[in-house]
Amino acid sequence: MSSMTLPVGHASDRRERSASPRRLVMCRPDFFEVSYSINPWMDPAEPVDRGRAIDQWERLRETYLDFGHTVDTVAAVPGLPDMVFAANAGIMFGDKAIAARFTHAERRGETAAYASWFRSTCPGPVIEAADTNEGEGDFLRVGNLMLAGTGFRTSVDSHHEVRQFFGLPVISLELVDPRFYHLDTALAVLDSATVAYYPPAFSATSNALLRQLFPDAILATDADATVFGLNAFCDGLNVFLTAAATALHAALRERGYNPVGIELSELLKAGGSVKCCTLEVHS
Repeated sequence: MSSMTLPVGHASDRRERSASPRRLVMCRPDFFEVSYSINPWMDPAEPVDRGRAIDQWERLRETYLDFGHTVDTVAAVPGLPDMVFAANAGIMFGDKAIAARFTHAERRGETAAYASWFRSTCPGPVIEAADTNEGEGDFLRVGNLMLAGTGFRTSVDSHHEVRQFFGLPVISLELVDPRFYHLDTALAVLDSATVAYYPPAFSATSNALLRQLFPDAILATDADATVFGLNAFCDGLNVFLTAAATALHAALRERGYNPVGIELSELLKAGGSVKCCTLEVHS
């Protein structure tokens, strides 16, 4: 790792920030429900209001459009209630894409649907992951590298596959709290050198690595982490995240970001929020 050029935050980093338009991929929750449990947030006995989930999702999509972003929509498939969590679909970077290989059988049908979409839009090679790989749920690009989660879903072997396929340095981070089963539930990328994260979600070794890479990171409180405040998307200035993460909103403003509150309470019943619903197409 010593040979890599790594992004590092700086304590004096209070520069003027600017937004850049992004291309995003989403999937409307037309068949959303909680009919099984594959993470600690899912309780099939708790009622879910699909109409409300759709309304909340539509508001997120409209907010992205209002802020100048492009949103492509992949058609939902009956029988795949978690397909709304498009971030898990894979990774699209430059002219290449990897479609996900899901840990749980309940989600494996999503691979074909998303791989078909990747092939229809991606000019270069599209492959299906050889090892367990839950897309941007566990792979988050920060500047010139990829942070990669493991411990509950995505395998370390898939980190090697992503490194080889995209030619990017990949930094493995171990998740240890089952409530934060994907990297994007415990860490948010804010720009090419800045992240916010929740230290208790990571192993001691990974915490040391995060402190080394991002000494000026924003550290989330327990209260903000448990409402999925870190499951956020940032365009360089505007941070789209749950309105419930009030301390995180304040910390972001202090650092020059513009937090944009979003309500996704119905989708949180399945263990997802803003970033889970948002796959970014990286140029």
